[in-house]
Amino acid sequence: MEEVITWIRSKHPDLEGDIAWDTDLIESRLIASVSFLEFIALLEELSGERIDVGSLSVGDFRTLGQINERFLAKVA
Repeated sequence: MEEVITWIRSKHPDLEGDIAWDTDLIESRLIASVSFLEFIALLEELSGERIDVGSLSVGDFRTLGQINERFLAKVA
C-alpha cells in the first residue's frame, strides 16, 4: 500500500498528514478521473494481474482499505 500512498502524494504534493484507510479518495479528489488509467496501471503492476476495467465500480476505489482488499490483499 505504500506505493499507492506515494502515488497519491505525487499527484497532491501539498497534501499534509496521513491518509486514513477510510478516507473517501473519490470525494476528496485524491483519485481523479484525469489520472485514473495511470492509477489502474500502478495497481496492475503491484498486483501482477491485469485489471478488467469493465468489472470495476467506483466503490473499488473509495478508500485505501477497499483498494487493498480488492486489488492487493492477495500479494501482501
